[in-house]
Amino acid sequence: MTTFSDIFKKSFLNDATMDLNFLNVIMSLLAAYVCGMIIYFVYKKFYKGVLYSHNFNILLVLVSMITTFIVLTISSNVMLSLGMVGALSIVRFRTAVKDPLDVGFLFFAISIGITCGASLYLMSFVCTVLISLIYILMVKVKTDSHVYLLIVKYEESASENVLKVLSDMKYALKNKTMFRDVVELTIEMKLKSDNTEFVSAISKIEGVQSTALINYTGDFAE
Repeated sequence: MTTFSDIFKKSFLNDATMDLNFLNVIMSLLAAYVCGMIIYFVYKKFYKGVLYSHNFNILLVLVSMITTFIVLTISSNVMLSLGMVGALSIVRFRTAVKDPLDVGFLFFAISIGITCGASLYLMSFVCTVLISLIYILMVKVKTDSHVYLLIVKYEESASENVLKVLSDMKYALKNKTMFRDVVELTIEMKLKSDNTEFVSAISKIEGVQSTALINYTGDFAE
């Protein structure tokens, strides 16, 4: 005796696998490759991080294409999609991403793969170009002031003279380290010009061991 549940199961299994158009697969992967290469050249040309990684840039193109064929596979087989969701849920990535912008580019590549896998080629291309132009515009926009870190290492006897030079400037104390009679100050300040004469003035003070001015962009490694 055939029940309603049997009919439902048979209907589900019959519709679980759908034929994939070979041309559609090629078009989806090609669109993902083109959009991925746009990201590739934008990332390479306008990268502002600590150290450019060519392998990571290649990964962005691969992620967009890999995500595309995953979406194509899921859309063609309902049963396989359920298994794939479970399999992907146990994947753990241990590689640390040092630059927050790299995370954004990874999501960018994944989004391209999803839209191309869904055969939304025009949307994928237009959004890729628009987001890339917005990123380039934001990278190219320059502000009048720049943030610097001033690191001064001096003997405690020179504290009064060092603070006297800094008294005419706006700054924020980030760190102060003392070892015996030696003091190390880390100060954040904004400068609207390249006038760094105060660095030479501090260096000439008796008791100052070292002075360093670093362009600060949020990471000490830079």
